[in-house]
Amino acid sequence: MKPPFRCLLTAGPTREHLDPVRFLSNGSSGRMGYALAAAAAARGWQIDLVSGPVALAAPAGATLHRVCSAAEMLAACEPLFPACDLFIAVAAVADYRPKESSAQKEKKRGGPVTLELVPTVDVLRTLAAARQPHQTIVGFAAETHDIEARARGKLADKRLDWIVANDVSQPGLGMNAEANAVLVLGAGGARHAFGPAPKAAVAAFILDQIAPGRGRPA
Repeated sequence: MKPPFRCLLTAGPTREHLDPVRFLSNGSSGRMGYALAAAAAARGWQIDLVSGPVALAAPAGATLHRVCSAAEMLAACEPLFPACDLFIAVAAVADYRPKESSAQKEKKRGGPVTLELVPTVDVLRTLAAARQPHQTIVGFAAETHDIEARARGKLADKRLDWIVANDVSQPGLGMNAEANAVLVLGAGGARHAFGPAPKAAVAAFILDQIAPGRGRPA
C-alpha cells in the first residue's frame, strides 16, 4: 500500500515574551495556514500543523501541535520534518526577541525604557538547509512594497521551491483578514496570480500549483 502524502505546515504568529504577560508579536490570525491545512487534509494528505497562538479550531483531519515562540516552533517541526514530502511555512514568525526575558511581570517604570532585541531562529531557513531530495519546500512572503522583487529574493536566498507572496498593506486582504490575493512564484520561473478571494479558495489554488497531480477532493 502506498504511504500517504505527508505535509508539514506552520501557521499563525509567534510570541516572544518580555515577561509572563508582555510579548512581541504580529497581527497574523493563522487563517491562511489553517485554510491550507484543511484543504490539504481534504485531499487525503497526512497533515501536521504547527501553530502559534490563534483563536481557531484545529482543521478536521490535521494533527495540531501548539507552540508559542519561534524556538518552540522549530523544536516542534524538527522531528516532523524528515518524514514530510511537502513543507509549507505559512507562519509569521517574529524576527526578533528580547535579549532578556523576566520570569516575573516587570513593574511599569516612569521614564523611557530601552529594549535590546536579538534575532530569533529562522525556522524556514534552518529546515530548508536540512532538506532531502524528495521534499518540496514552500515559503510565504508578506510584504508592504516591492512585493514580487522581495519575494523572489527570499525564494533564491533560502533555496526554496516555491514562495507565496502577498501585499499586507491592502485593507481587507492578507494578514488578519478573511480574504487574500497571492502571487505564487516557482524557483523554475513559474508565476501564478490569484485573488482576491476567500482564503479557502486561495488555499486550493496554492496547492494546485505546488503539488500538481496530488488530486482535489470530489
